Amino acid sequence: MGKNNNANGKKLFGTDGVRGVANVEPVTAETALKLGRAAAHVFKNSPHKRHEIVVGKDTRLSGYMLETAITAGALSMGVDVLVIGPLPTPGVAYITRSLRADAGIVLTASHNPYEDNGIKFFDRDGYKLDDDIEKTIEGLVFSGAIDSIRPTAREIGKATRIDDALGRYVEFAKASFPKGMTLEGMRVAVDAGNGAAYKSSRCILRELGADVVSLNDKPNGLNINASCGSMFSDVIRKAVIDHKAQVGIAHDGDADRVLMCDENGHLVDGDDILAVIALDYLANGFLKNNTLVATVMSNSGLDAAIKAAGGNIVRTPVGDRYVIEKMRELDCNLGGEPSGHIICRDYATTGDGIVCALQVLRIMKQTGKTLSQLAKCFHRFPQVTVNVRVKEKKPFEELPEVTRLVKDTEKALDASGGRLLLRYSGTEPLARLLIEGKDKQTIEGYAERIAKVLREKIGA
Repeated sequence: MGKNNNANGKKLFGTDGVRGVANVEPVTAETALKLGRAAAHVFKNSPHKRHEIVVGKDTRLSGYMLETAITAGALSMGVDVLVIGPLPTPGVAYITRSLRADAGIVLTASHNPYEDNGIKFFDRDGYKLDDDIEKTIEGLVFSGAIDSIRPTAREIGKATRIDDALGRYVEFAKASFPKGMTLEGMRVAVDAGNGAAYKSSRCILRELGADVVSLNDKPNGLNINASCGSMFSDVIRKAVIDHKAQVGIAHDGDADRVLMCDENGHLVDGDDILAVIALDYLANGFLKNNTLVATVMSNSGLDAAIKAAGGNIVRTPVGDRYVIEKMRELDCNLGGEPSGHIICRDYATTGDGIVCALQVLRIMKQTGKTLSQLAKCFHRFPQVTVNVRVKEKKPFEELPEVTRLVKDTEKALDASGGRLLLRYSGTEPLARLLIEGKDKQTIEGYAERIAKVLREKIGA
């Protein structure tokens, strides 16, 4: 949910669109209608004679309400709407590009429970909007500057349902897998989390020849992410063992992320997946600029594995939008987060759970290795995290004892490839400390000393 006083001065948009409890501001029909009008006005200024916006959603009950409202808003501004129904977020981005629409809108709250919902926007190229465009849309919502713009007669927009959106996305995802290669002989368990991928992922895998065990693929509007999907990995891990599958795939509600598990039921998270794909890309000369983009939350062991193979890692703040921005800036083709947001930019403009999984399946096929064997390429550094409750979020640079101790610790960690991350929580009165290094006992000592000083200076 967007904050009223975030760093960018935005009132609706958070780090990933507008999000909150459905039918409570800002995720109401009234605000959705205003957002539809504002977005239509902004994108109608693009140099196209016909103006269209794609609207897709996940499987939440509230999606019907928001879809209708945001569509009505766009139509009232004289912009046509292409309604595609439930489809993964990356599918909405792809359909926006494929149909050459002016923009795309997806109604989803990702991994959150069904009570929540959200609104994300894509530009005509399928990328998330930058802050300036979001602030422009917000300004129009609150200023009333477009209230008087009321097209009439034949100038009012028209809504059209695109019946083949699912088929288009299935073919797009399949095209990321090598021609002539199949998944025949491979049993794959898939947990769709009763979300947007409830049809697409199983179709894609079956059409590529896999024997698919499909789980949680019967959404009813209320069961999205309900004790299933990527947030509840025990479900897919158990399914792999029970059905003797070679690999498991688990999506979140809008399927822009993926977690996997190997044939032994062991979890393979975003860092593992990044390591497997990046090392394959490096070995075959596919990793653009020999650089992988990751966030500050990725384990230091990932850096060690990539650097040992001749590659580099660039880190960004937490959030897939920052990963994508850095990838575009540096012209990189692989990046992601431990949560499973993996961007394979040769194929997609945003995190795409099934496209990412297909890259791992391709590597398994080409190398003849199991996923457990591939995942051994990456050895995690021990990690210690400490949360210190604080009475005020005083800038760390104003705490000389803390900054001095942090600098001394960072210097010691640098020698062994470890790292330290100290930051304030964005939603709670907490200072969050993360330390990674090769020796667990040593980094526990570092963490204890820093936490003690934090408690003395600003502890609640």
